[in-house]
Amino acid sequence: MPTPTQPISQQPDARGYFGDFGGAYIPETLRSAVDELSAAYASALLDPAFDREYQSLLRDFVGRETPLLHADRLSAFAGGAQIYLKREDLCHTGAHKINNALGQALLTKRMGKKRVIAETGAGQHGVATATACARLGLQCTVYMGVEDMRRQRPNVLRMRLLGTEVVGVDDGSRTLKDALNAAMRDWMGSSDHTHYIIGTVGGPHPFPMIVRNFQSVIGREARAQILEKTGRLPDHLVACVGGGSNAGGLFYPFIDDASVKMHGVEAGGRGVALGDHAVRFGEGGRPGVLHGMRSFVLQDEDGQTATVHSISAGLDYPSVGPEHSHWHTSGRVRYTRASDAEALEAFQLLAKHEGILPAIEPSHAVAETIKLARSLPKDQTIIMNLSGRGDKDLDEVVRLLGM
Repeated sequence: MPTPTQPISQQPDARGYFGDFGGAYIPETLRSAVDELSAAYASALLDPAFDREYQSLLRDFVGRETPLLHADRLSAFAGGAQIYLKREDLCHTGAHKINNALGQALLTKRMGKKRVIAETGAGQHGVATATACARLGLQCTVYMGVEDMRRQRPNVLRMRLLGTEVVGVDDGSRTLKDALNAAMRDWMGSSDHTHYIIGTVGGPHPFPMIVRNFQSVIGREARAQILEKTGRLPDHLVACVGGGSNAGGLFYPFIDDASVKMHGVEAGGRGVALGDHAVRFGEGGRPGVLHGMRSFVLQDEDGQTATVHSISAGLDYPSVGPEHSHWHTSGRVRYTRASDAEALEAFQLLAKHEGILPAIEPSHAVAETIKLARSLPKDQTIIMNLSGRGDKDLDEVVRLLGM
């Protein structure tokens, strides 16, 4: 059983639970692979050479640290709190995903494995994994739903140019959930020589913890940067939440600071009916088991995993990382939603007011940030995680806007 009295920043417990959520719901064929990963990660944490190589890659290959930009024109437009943007869009490959992909690729080499598989929705984790594997000399296969391949064609081409095999998945809704299913099937038959680099804070333990820890560089940097700029901690943090890696990376280093309010933004899609959105902490979302973890899952009346919809391929997922479920049920993080239309409008607002084309995923966070800023006095501060850039979304945005 999980340990409910365990401090929120010290979770998961030894069995991989964040409160009532998490665990490792896996077949016995994967038990040895998961145990091997746990041992390799524990060993890496004690190895200064591992940390030196990882930090060197973050600095010289990814381009960290990323800036914290005061969005003064967007702040003036909102007319309230001061908005700061954590510029993960400036990372090499265009999103925060590279932080985790490089860390897990190093773990792959530490385990003596030669091949990596991954799932991807918006393509950013796929590109990041392909990039890490090219840099470190690993064979790479990425599973991607064919609907997402249509929406994110530039990222498909990038992965292939990096030497990665992109496998289209034509099952189910042909999106992220189905790509993850396919990757899990591959891993069950190849785990002796293959590591599965899960891209979000989900899946069986220890993946949620490992991904969160690699992504926490975002929040650690943001914390130091806002203290340098303003002399105090931020009042609010905002990030979009699909599986939840960019939000987890920003939130976690502040999780014990009660004065810092946190807002996760889910994909409100085109309506409130089941199948029209990806709001796990809303209509149809309740605890269940999916992809090796216990978390909130969108389900129909019979308990079957529901179809989901979002304008964003990266938020189009029926479950969410188990730590987010714990933060939700404990009340530590407030989860809200932004619709397709609101995200599309926010995409344009950030472009016109700050000269930045955001990915559609963080455009959901931009929409909530503007709403939140308008409700707050001007001496309040908000840090929003701009988790990716919008180059990959231009064709889809142009199509949706009829340009």
